[in-house]
Amino acid sequence: MRDRAIYAGYLVRCPLGGYAWQVLHYLEGLRALGWDVVFYEDTGHAEHAFDPERGVSDVEYGYGCRFAADFLGRHGFGDRWVFHDVRRDTYAGLDRAATEQAFREARVLINAGGVHRFTPERRRGKTTIYVDMDPAFTQLRLAGGDAKLAELVREHDRLFTFGENIGTPRCTVPSGLLDWRPTRQPIALEHWTVAPVPDDAAFTTIGRWDSGGRDVELDGQLYTWRKRTEWQNLMELPARTGARFDIAMDVHDPLDRALLLENGWHVRDPIALSADPDAYRAFIRGSAGEVTTAKDVNVRLRSGWFSDRSACYLASGRPVVVQDTAFDSVLPTGEGLFAFRTLDEAVAAVGAIRTDPVRHGRAARAIAERFFAAPDVLRELLAQL
Repeated sequence: MRDRAIYAGYLVRCPLGGYAWQVLHYLEGLRALGWDVVFYEDTGHAEHAFDPERGVSDVEYGYGCRFAADFLGRHGFGDRWVFHDVRRDTYAGLDRAATEQAFREARVLINAGGVHRFTPERRRGKTTIYVDMDPAFTQLRLAGGDAKLAELVREHDRLFTFGENIGTPRCTVPSGLLDWRPTRQPIALEHWTVAPVPDDAAFTTIGRWDSGGRDVELDGQLYTWRKRTEWQNLMELPARTGARFDIAMDVHDPLDRALLLENGWHVRDPIALSADPDAYRAFIRGSAGEVTTAKDVNVRLRSGWFSDRSACYLASGRPVVVQDTAFDSVLPTGEGLFAFRTLDEAVAAVGAIRTDPVRHGRAARAIAERFFAAPDVLRELLAQL
């Protein structure tokens, strides 16, 4: 009998391309290692779900369940997922009996992003893993005395973080007495095959423009979760490089949008693009590369965070130019992947890619193969149990 794992994540409540691929990469990686893995999601920790079809967040989960059934079903996990609506006590995917059997037989429970609470009964006899996908933000909240988060974190046997510098002298994120171990987003490389770069390809990215409500203060210092302020420093990039930039970001402020357009940026609706995981992937694979910023909290505290979306660009053979979070301490930069601190450095990186796109595309794919291949990433994680 194969070892069984439960991967608890976020998909039905946010049925968008980035989340879908994030989940699938873990499922594919565990399956490749011979594990029988089940995706689990419930509403016990947070009820609201986003419905891109209606453009609202509420407690109706029909769209998300159909999305999960279709996407996971097309990739061989049609009978390996469950969504539990706790308030109504209803199940989608696996039924109640099959869900309880999966938990009884599981050896490992993986909590991605801490978006679930496993009951003591379900945790008993298992190894529980917390994967911190919001590095620095998580640790600052803990250092600031967030008792609810601390209680959740203590329910796990092993703590991993995408902030690969946390707990090392390279980083000033307060890790406290917790043993945060480095990991990174696994990528199922077979889903991100390399194709020639289209002649009219633009540099692109996908994401949130201004994530309010997640700023954190500690010891009199305010650390923001916003990319908007970082993007202000790149406004001259189109004029300075002569390249085309097509960003899929939710720029709702009319002044911000006008500033982007005036400076030569093209702005697309990220929800319309991300509602279809295949369209999300096609957007990345049709790019000349990615140019993007990082959140202030990861930049200033040098957490070493690196985006799973950027890893998908690398896997597609698309070079990445991203704001420096000190990830160059664990990932090679200068060919296929560039870390910038200033506008001048971003301009130079874009210029290098445009001069020799084939070489930098090959280097990007090589980085993905060496550092992000799903079986390798998860084998290393599981070896630490």
